[in-house]
Amino acid sequence: VQLVESGGGLVQAGGSLRLSCAASGRTFSSYAVGWFRQAPGKEREPVASIIWSGDSTYYVDSVKSRFTISRDNAKSTVYLQMNSLKPEDTAVYYCAASTVYPTIVAEATDYWGQGTQVTVSS
Repeated sequence: VQLVESGGGLVQAGGSLRLSCAASGRTFSSYAVGWFRQAPGKEREPVASIIWSGDSTYYVDSVKSRFTISRDNAKSTVYLQMNSLKPEDTAVYYCAASTVYPTIVAEATDYWGQGTQVTVSS
């Protein structure tokens, strides 16, 4: 499975962005997917995850009620809708595919995208 993220950019605090993670590979629909982020000087941390069917989602506390993860298996794409963005959300965002749900442990993932930069200005 190959993953390609897009949708990052520069946005003011309080704004929104929607990230996309496009996958290639016919087995994508059998994987859980997680979004991670890594800010400068910090470790990579989980953000949200979605089970293979889309029926269950997981969020870390810092993004609950602001971020929404979804997937369209027909398009082999997972989305991360980010609302009410804060400067502390600034990071490189990565999507990752795993047989483990929720996908929140970086070492347990099978595939990674290259990342997309999200910058939130105050």
